[in-house]
Amino acid sequence: MSPAALLNLLGLAAIWGASFLFMRQLVPVIGVMPTAFFRVFLSAIGLVAILLALRTRWDFRGKFGRLLLIGVISSGIPVLMYSLAARVLPAGYSAIFNATTPLMGVLIGSLFFGESLSGSKALGVLLGLGGVAVLTGAGPVPLEAAVLWGAGACLVATMCYGFAGFITKRWINDQGGLDFGISALGSQIGATLCLLPFFLGTSLDMPLAPLIEPKVVLALAGLGFLCTSFAYVLYFRLLASIGPLKTMTVTFLIPLFGVLWGVLLLDESLSWAHLEGGILIAVALWLVLRPAPMAKVEATS
Repeated sequence: MSPAALLNLLGLAAIWGASFLFMRQLVPVIGVMPTAFFRVFLSAIGLVAILLALRTRWDFRGKFGRLLLIGVISSGIPVLMYSLAARVLPAGYSAIFNATTPLMGVLIGSLFFGESLSGSKALGVLLGLGGVAVLTGAGPVPLEAAVLWGAGACLVATMCYGFAGFITKRWINDQGGLDFGISALGSQIGATLCLLPFFLGTSLDMPLAPLIEPKVVLALAGLGFLCTSFAYVLYFRLLASIGPLKTMTVTFLIPLFGVLWGVLLLDESLSWAHLEGGILIAVALWLVLRPAPMAKVEATS
């Protein structure tokens, strides 16, 4: 991996890790639904600006409807779930739970898309779920019903990511593909439309004063533009330069940054459960993501 690619990988992990920090800051001030809605809405605006700057041709090739549905599954529901979790879970918790995404992908692929489930992958899934249990039950946050609901919301989000990966491959990538910016914009429009009626139904009477506070404005801009719009650019650049397998290693790094930002900027506490649960999830990810061993080729005389 080149130094430039490594720098991009670290930058992407730091940015995505910061998203949990921003949500943790915003949810207590403006609420769950506004946080979720403004994230995808601002992300769509940011992607429009990026596409205009890059002079990208806006051609959805008849797949706009599919992209809208993908956006609901890949962004709308997960963003809402993580916003719900941010009410009760520290940023570091949510970041570590997010690392279970590949594990959920293995389960979803095996249960619904005919993917093979090897013994090592099955063991990885079990270890990953064990890591979640350790973090939830032994962490610095008291184990209460609200914490369990928060952990469950994070796992629903990662399940959605698992589904989204497979349907995106089948509906978009395997049928000619689309420009990455166009795909991202379509999905963010779908997420915005999905959350809009809930936002209007629950947030019309929300106080507007917090929305003009500098800290809130900066957090919203960071969450929508930096952690979503700009992160897409880094992500797809990495896919093109180092491939999907190496790009997926960002999953290992996001929890480190999520915990770091929470400790440094939100005064969140550390415990041995962070290390123990994180190690279990890291080992689980290695079992799931490691390349399959090459079959030995018998020498012929």
